[in-house]
Amino acid sequence: MLKLAHWYRKVEKSGFKNFNIVLNTIKINYQSILNYFDNRSTNASTESFNSKIKAIRSQFRGVRKIDIFLFRSSSFFT
Repeated sequence: MLKLAHWYRKVEKSGFKNFNIVLNTIKINYQSILNYFDNRSTNASTESFNSKIKAIRSQFRGVRKIDIFLFRSSSFFT
């Protein structure tokens, strides 16, 4: 945590405007970034699930009945 804070301050003081987006991202996600290094936990499983949902939606466009949609999409999760 201390190393990340020192890096953040060093970049902030450098005056490089190109790093402002990176600094804002770190500020917003500071706790999540540190959680990765503490627990090695990521949101990869959530991203994978979201990707599967998007693939299902694109493949079954035009299906009007929910039960048919769910039946066809069940093969993605087995």
